[in-house]
Amino acid sequence: MSKSRNPPRGRLARIGKVAALSARGSAGLAWRAVRKLAGAETEAIDRSTLGHFAHVLGEMKGAAMKLGQALSMDVDALPPELRQIIARLQSEAPPIPVEEIAEIIEAELGAPPERLFAEFSREPLAAASLGQVHAARLEDGREVVVKVQYPGIAEAVESDFDNLSTLARAAGLTTKLLDGRRYVDELRSEVVRETDYLLEAERARRFAEVLSSEPELVVPLPVPERSSGHVLCLTRVRGRTLQQFIDSAPDASARWRVSELLIRAVHGPFFSAALLHADPHPGNFLVTEEGRLALLDFGCVKTFRPEFVEAIRAFMRSEVLGLPYDPLAGVRAAGFEVDTDEATARSLLSEILEIATRPLRTNVYDYARDTSVPDMRALGLRRAGDFLRVRPPAEAVMLGRAVGGCAQNLRALGARGDFRSVYLRVLERG
Repeated sequence: MSKSRNPPRGRLARIGKVAALSARGSAGLAWRAVRKLAGAETEAIDRSTLGHFAHVLGEMKGAAMKLGQALSMDVDALPPELRQIIARLQSEAPPIPVEEIAEIIEAELGAPPERLFAEFSREPLAAASLGQVHAARLEDGREVVVKVQYPGIAEAVESDFDNLSTLARAAGLTTKLLDGRRYVDELRSEVVRETDYLLEAERARRFAEVLSSEPELVVPLPVPERSSGHVLCLTRVRGRTLQQFIDSAPDASARWRVSELLIRAVHGPFFSAALLHADPHPGNFLVTEEGRLALLDFGCVKTFRPEFVEAIRAFMRSEVLGLPYDPLAGVRAAGFEVDTDEATARSLLSEILEIATRPLRTNVYDYARDTSVPDMRALGLRRAGDFLRVRPPAEAVMLGRAVGGCAQNLRALGARGDFRSVYLRVLERG
């Protein structure tokens, strides 16, 4: 049997890998500076260090790998070389041997893959943060994918969040102003739920129901008789990942069509059913040959309070239709804590809304020239103290993850068109 590549589980083992990674990165940067002063080429050394960075995150899997995936989406947060290498983490993390996959399937479902499936591919389709995916075919001819959870991954996730909490305490981030524990706890709760594949199967069924009136949006359906808490079997959808679609240099009409579908897929269920697909990595969307958009991976799905959804709806409708709106009353209705004077809060919210609502205030918006992410980051740095005094409810973490990721995907697609009308239709359907 091949050597196991199961992720390290314990807190010390996982934080040790991060420490070693940091040390190598620092040494690599120092060596790069020395070589640059000497006039030597540095690209090979840089790519070696960057490749090692991605490889270690891939071996760790869990929340550490999810962080790498999130960073790969931000075109401003990392150098292009590192972003491209880390982007492979969505589907190209070091896999575990198929023999171990077969053992897990037999332990979970009572029989080895060759007895449960007419065909089962030994090579994984993807090896991602929490599980490994293999293509298969059922006896009735249906093509399926089988996602098998890495052994010990739930413990590894808990270790990552325990380490994060420890680092926050060590850095002194526990005062009232800087206390982010509720947001870390929200992330921990949601990521831990991703390790329950029976819950993910139920979420996939729920999304299929919510989007049943959207024929251009596709949701793979679970196969209950071939699924368990650690093995998830879903009907297979064929297509190119969103990143592969973008890399193929599609024409303007194709980019616009996929951009519109992406908004409907992410924002539509939020307003119609208080439901959100909160893992917007481009590897979780497929563009089919017919031009439909498929949503994948329902581990990270968030359900929201109705009053929170209605507060967001009121805000967006006012922006799209140009209606009067009191943003301070709106954030309070959504559950934000405002711990500053009214003038300061209104000034901050005004600047935030100017950046965040640009696509909603014009009939033609060009995402190829969108600067909202770096502009919002710059605002956060410039008014960091004020941001800390207008604190969102914990559930807003997942909304921010989904909406921010959707905006990054739209930016990568670079479509130009009437996005305001698209958002208005989404709001009206809800």
